[in-house]
Amino acid sequence: MQAWLCENPTGVEALSWREVSTPKPGPGEVLIEIQAASLNFPDLLIVQNKYQMKPPLPFVPGSEYAGTVQCVGDGVTHLKIGQKVACLSGTGGFGTHTLAPAKLCLPLPENFPATDAAAFIMTYATSYHALLDRAALKAGETVLVLGAAGGVGTAAIQIAKATGAKVIAATSTDEKCALCKSLGADEVINYSKLNLRETLKTQTAGQGPDVIYDPVGGDIAEPAFRSIAWRGRYLVVGFAGGPIPCLPLNLPLLKGASLVGVFWGEFAKREPQANTSMMETLAKWYALGKIKPVIDRTLPMSELKTAYALMGTRSVKGKLVMVN
Repeated sequence: MQAWLCENPTGVEALSWREVSTPKPGPGEVLIEIQAASLNFPDLLIVQNKYQMKPPLPFVPGSEYAGTVQCVGDGVTHLKIGQKVACLSGTGGFGTHTLAPAKLCLPLPENFPATDAAAFIMTYATSYHALLDRAALKAGETVLVLGAAGGVGTAAIQIAKATGAKVIAATSTDEKCALCKSLGADEVINYSKLNLRETLKTQTAGQGPDVIYDPVGGDIAEPAFRSIAWRGRYLVVGFAGGPIPCLPLNLPLLKGASLVGVFWGEFAKREPQANTSMMETLAKWYALGKIKPVIDRTLPMSELKTAYALMGTRSVKGKLVMVN
């Protein structure tokens, strides 16, 4: 097999495409022949040694992937050879094969393409957990999605609309705004051109958004929070914009608002039954056409460094997917 090896987590430039021995699955594991793997923000952090998970060296990055089961280890009864699966295991995806814990594999129906499946679990699970579990979003409420044209942002738009909410999508270019409109956003804001607070005041008749979904952080967080509605819920999803913001704690007090942390990975570990039920719902929504991953482009697995460079330009809409 071949894979991108990280022997020294100093950045993308240190990754090398190597031929390595194909492993055999141990108890509770399966060997997957990878057809597609998506690039997520944690995949950048982990090769820079900035992610909370520090895998032993060397490791193969690539948190999320889809493919076909080639071999099963002892004790694996719910998966069989030849079965299509998607998996989010944190590492292993950027190669031609990988070992994965069988309990983390999501069996796929025949009509679920690998490119969609590889871009499905992280973004939709994060956004569903954030909006419906942590924020208890209700039909008729207004959601502001920051970084709305990215992977989790596009998923958040679709999930909020499927719930019956009004969606305001905020992003940095007119082209990205057009994408958000095509996904069902009711209003859009190009915050590189417009004042976020003033535009939100107009679009919400002075009330502000009930829920703010923030995977960006940085300088946009405080003006967004200052715009939140009474009893609003501000979802802290991530910090793709760079700096972790420091919000004055009088802001939640003045608005009776909640600052809500979103850590889907830990939720899945601590509440596995609730997570399984959530994933079943998302799979049904996909089958019904309510949600569908936005794929910016696909690239050969051997061009992973090109994909990382594209991610760094902040020009990606939806997800980048590597294919074998």
